[in-house]
Amino acid sequence: MPPAGNPNPHRATAEALLPLVGGAANITAIAHCMTRLRITLRDRDLVQDEALRALPAVLGVVEDDTYQVVLGPGTVARVTPEFEALVAEARAGDDAPHPLTAEELADRGAALKAARKARNATPLKLLLRRIANVFVPLIPALIGCGIIAGLNGVLANSGLLPDVVPALAAIASGFMSLIAVFVGYNTAKEFGGTPVLGGAVAAVIVFPGVSKITAFGLSLSPGQGGVLGALAAALLAVYVEKWCRTWVPEALDVLLTPTLTVLLSGLVTLFGLMYVAGEVSTAIGTAADRLLSDGGALAGLVLGAFFLPLVMLGLHQALIPIHTTLIEQQGHTVLLPILAMAGAGQVGAAVAIWFRLPRNGSIRSTIKSALPAGFLGIGEPLIYGVSLPLGRPFVTACAGGAAGGAFIGLFHQLGASFGATAIGPSGWALFPLLNGSPGPLTTLAIYAGGLLTGYLVGFLATWFFGFTPRMLAELDALAAPPGEGAASSTVRRVDA
Repeated sequence: MPPAGNPNPHRATAEALLPLVGGAANITAIAHCMTRLRITLRDRDLVQDEALRALPAVLGVVEDDTYQVVLGPGTVARVTPEFEALVAEARAGDDAPHPLTAEELADRGAALKAARKARNATPLKLLLRRIANVFVPLIPALIGCGIIAGLNGVLANSGLLPDVVPALAAIASGFMSLIAVFVGYNTAKEFGGTPVLGGAVAAVIVFPGVSKITAFGLSLSPGQGGVLGALAAALLAVYVEKWCRTWVPEALDVLLTPTLTVLLSGLVTLFGLMYVAGEVSTAIGTAADRLLSDGGALAGLVLGAFFLPLVMLGLHQALIPIHTTLIEQQGHTVLLPILAMAGAGQVGAAVAIWFRLPRNGSIRSTIKSALPAGFLGIGEPLIYGVSLPLGRPFVTACAGGAAGGAFIGLFHQLGASFGATAIGPSGWALFPLLNGSPGPLTTLAIYAGGLLTGYLVGFLATWFFGFTPRMLAELDALAAPPGEGAASSTVRRVDA
């Protein structure tokens, strides 16, 4: 725990984390997402897992291509700069000998990483993660613009502050009108091209002048293909750029490579990719509408049930392009409120665990620290800190998500269609972003009903089916002595 007199608790958290991941010499890269500090390690064996999990600020850990420390929303964005600064300071001033040379550490880390990839990685999974990396940096802008759009809608419907409404509309819509450029920039950056060239090619999609272009008897419209077209155009630009660099003389590279990259990729985008991506985008919107209007409760049940496993695998971020496409087309994504029910089931399961294990101070301490984030739709702390290590409660949490999803799916089938105007927030934080045909009050009531259903079913399923008698006995035996429960957030796996 950070010292009481430390004016910067985030610095103290970083100081506690660094030695437990093997020190600065064991780190090759640092990044973070909305909830996790992502560390690329040289030697996985140097990490002190149990001590790290025991830190009060740590809500869980995830091991994937990177070692991921779950710190929670807000906290991770403040701890990461402090952690980076500590690593930089240690590298600048550390001239002492190490047990292993940098080359030896790199070799061992590379071998471990290769072994993990051989066990777990598939080409499709890696591709989805890279696509997710394109969109994750855009989430803060999507959230901010979405909330402003919701506020603008309230003002427009109420007739309040009429002079402010056009200004808010411009602020909320400006980013979305140019999102293709940002997607193109990030795509080129992620796949090893020059970012600004990716953005330049993707900008063709939103240029108003494309309405004058006709090919194959069809006319283009600005924005046709949306973010999917931008993703494909920038990816093509990366490959064209790399191809150019294999044969263009170095003396002419600065002139020919960017020119040919933009020209060739731009022409293919205008006379091919925009049409194809436009059809795919339209198909996504049609499929989402039919899925809920025809499938209703059953579709909602399946979506709500399987979203937590996607979060566990980190593959939920691959849905971001679909959400973004739906927002571009319809003004909101109908999928997000249903998928948010998975978090409601997780919260209900956590509350049930709290009451079922009244003497286990360690687990209750973890739930106490992670539950507020859970109500706001951030599920990783509860998943990795509580339900997944326990095993069965993770399945019963999925049951709660399925029930909440079925509740909302039923109303979609009855004609009460609504969605979220932005992605990122979930749980209670999604209320300001809801918009749809039933009107604001009915929309809020349906979503609230789905949350309550998820909470209740997640609680009841976990209470009655989340533990076997043997599990309860073993967890009681592991219970921390009075006064020591808050000292650890570690949950030991107990299999039925």
